[in-house]
Amino acid sequence: MTDSNTRLSTSSPPDRARRRLLGGLCALGAGTFLTGCDRLSESAPVRAALSNVEQLSYKAQRLIASRQALAKEFDESQIAPVFRPNGTTNPQEDYYRAWVENGFADWRLTIDGLVEEPMTLSLPALREMASRTQITRHDCVEGWSCIGQWTGVPLADLLDRVRPADTARFVVFHCADHTYGGTDLYYESLDMIEAYHPQTLLAYDLNGEPLPVANGAPIRLRAERQLGYKQAKYVMRVELVESFKQLHGGKGGYWEDRGYDWWAGI
Repeated sequence: MTDSNTRLSTSSPPDRARRRLLGGLCALGAGTFLTGCDRLSESAPVRAALSNVEQLSYKAQRLIASRQALAKEFDESQIAPVFRPNGTTNPQEDYYRAWVENGFADWRLTIDGLVEEPMTLSLPALREMASRTQITRHDCVEGWSCIGQWTGVPLADLLDRVRPADTARFVVFHCADHTYGGTDLYYESLDMIEAYHPQTLLAYDLNGEPLPVANGAPIRLRAERQLGYKQAKYVMRVELVESFKQLHGGKGGYWEDRGYDWWAGI
């Protein structure tokens, strides 16, 4: 059963100011990598310097911001008529097309890795769990934003069920899509603090309706204190790990393996 769609209070003005400051530090690193034709982005010393900026931003946020500080939430009147999709919007993998055709009846979410009780859940089983609804703003690194209403299962509740091992440091989200026709499946990750944050959801509804394919059906990650590329779509597996060394490019995310900052806090 689901609870009444709970909404928590918005951040105080000091929190918003702090988020702007830290967002600027993050953008300093991410913005440089986004200019892919910029030769500076290929310079080893510049990459090392930007990595240090990322670590500074990450450590500063953890030092001065409450682990429970909330991203701002909005009124229903501020919801965008259409929530802008981006990245992959219509995965063509055979298994995903089969899920779409049968209404995701055969889709399952696996939660495993460094956990004591791995589990597999159907979409109806997720919908039967306690839910949270929040109206938040999606901030894309490309410079646009959009406000939407999300409903889903708090990731913290799922983690409590599987009981993470003491060695688990990160939560990795494995997705069903090959971004832009590439060979690597999309993936993303969060640290345990962000994974347990009350606004971090595996969302299955957008604006009161089942999540559309273009926006990540049947479920997507919503980590509201992070930039848009962290909000993984088409999630099919959640894996708890100690490090990223054995995952794809070893940087903790599809875009991170291609130069983006892993820490994308705003």
